[in-house]
Amino acid sequence: MLSMADDTTAADDTTAQAEETAPHARPGRKAARLARQIGAFAKSHGGTAEGQLAHIARGTTRIALVGANGEWGNLVAPSMEIAREAAELAGLTLHDDFDGEFAAKVRTGPYEWSRMAGLQLGGPANPGDN
Repeated sequence: MLSMADDTTAADDTTAQAEETAPHARPGRKAARLARQIGAFAKSHGGTAEGQLAHIARGTTRIALVGANGEWGNLVAPSMEIAREAAELAGLTLHDDFDGEFAAKVRTGPYEWSRMAGLQLGGPANPGDN
């Protein structure tokens, strides 16, 4: 028969093992989830996509995506390593910079132009401009 101390030790050992493996498992799962999202984006925007990784803040990384049809989007990864792994898993072609030929592939519409120009093109005012 196990005593209370034996039960606690067994529970502590299980918790310790879970804590040791969990940090290593989470990045892989996060990268796999991001890779699926990249794949879904590519599929719904012409079948392929290209991307660029950029540090945002607090270790997070933006994955900028441009589909074959010119549509664009962003995903956020908790680290550069996870972003790179996700891009690799998804087969995403990465660019060092978001300029030149890569930037020229982005198609923007009236919504984006009005948001960028604000009131100058009849878009919404920035908060606090009242």
